[in-house]
Amino acid sequence: MTSTAAPLDLLLLPTWLVPVEPAGVVLKEHGLGIRDGCIAFIGPRDAALKLAAREVRELPGMLLSPGLVNAHGHAAMTLFRGLADDLPLMTWLEKHIWPAEAKWVDEAFVRDGTNLAIAEQIKGGITCFSDMYFYPKVASDCVHNSGMRAQIALPILDFPIPGASSADEALRQGIELFGDLKHHPRIKITFGPHAPYTVCDANLEKIRVIAEELDAVIHMHVHETAFEVQQAVEQTGERPLARLARLGLLGPRFQAVHMTQISEDDLALLVESNTSVIHCPESNLKLASGFCPVERLWQAGVNVAIGTDGAASNNDLDLLGETRTAAMLAKAVAGSATALDAHRALRMATLNGARAMGLDSQIGSLEVGKAADIVAFDLSGLAQQPIYDPVSQLIYATGRDCVKHLWVAGKPLLDDRQLTRMDEQQLTATAIAWGQRISGHSE
Repeated sequence: MTSTAAPLDLLLLPTWLVPVEPAGVVLKEHGLGIRDGCIAFIGPRDAALKLAAREVRELPGMLLSPGLVNAHGHAAMTLFRGLADDLPLMTWLEKHIWPAEAKWVDEAFVRDGTNLAIAEQIKGGITCFSDMYFYPKVASDCVHNSGMRAQIALPILDFPIPGASSADEALRQGIELFGDLKHHPRIKITFGPHAPYTVCDANLEKIRVIAEELDAVIHMHVHETAFEVQQAVEQTGERPLARLARLGLLGPRFQAVHMTQISEDDLALLVESNTSVIHCPESNLKLASGFCPVERLWQAGVNVAIGTDGAASNNDLDLLGETRTAAMLAKAVAGSATALDAHRALRMATLNGARAMGLDSQIGSLEVGKAADIVAFDLSGLAQQPIYDPVSQLIYATGRDCVKHLWVAGKPLLDDRQLTRMDEQQLTATAIAWGQRISGHSE
């Protein structure tokens, strides 16, 4: 399981190692070696200690897992966290969020909000996230500087948005950004038509053609609420997912976000097309949007990943907490206590997210040759004892405050709970200042 050509850059020695692939495996007293940003060795502790390594880290009481993959969010919206709570989706959007965006969103807002989101996610064990928000080039710069990994989905709507006066301009900018970053080792540019009710057929067809030419992913809110589906059927006689299928958008490069409404016909379309579904349980619960039938999708063979959505509707970017909610909710929705067990829940938050993004050959599991995107969870605390199954303990009894260390491509972004490349105090002060401006308490 190793090549011993050169010394390891780093050897990690945790109590437990959960590779995610193969499924359901927990390795006890194993080591993981990193060389040149990739996983170079996984094997028993005794064998690991015989290898030359520049640095050895003992991680007693810790569980190593692949870094968490947050498959849907709007990073800069952290600056709207708690701005308009306890409202239904369309009221929340039309009366509060869209007016606030029109007033406040500019490049500085996106930079500061994205940096805040990146820091929160790193501290919560997330190594890769999907972002769908305005000024995507600014967000890309933030990701580049942070050392994190991300999928940046370029928002496209039929009306003007901050940073783009039309859908055509947004597409033009997107193609340019895709070209600029296509060789970036940690950033993947994708296309993000907002939702079926905000993008017309002509623009969806343009997006499909461009995405096919560039072999790019499409990321879209679909079937978020019953109202959305009902309105589409009343106006056109067609469910939104069926419309997307007719326009040729569905497929392995399509990410359908939310999907709380799934008929038998919808399920057949998802299965036939090999479309991924991104499940955002807490945002859907808070906006009373409905329940994605995760277990039904999983049993049918649909790839289901998990996302936090934006902090304006969640209100945190806590993917570990989101995964716990997803596991609980799946059982209630399926009426079965065996639905979405802890190991599958962790897979949904790691490898399934990587697969949805087309990154599963690089990240999402701890395998030799993959990028060293790794998180160490500290399970030594009082609230985690005793430990019978460390993965169950991680999902059902552990909070994100147990994230101790995090690496992306072998580089430490969190060391003993401390951010290594970002100034937490400065980020907090900047966020407070934005909050005062937006709430009108300062000019």
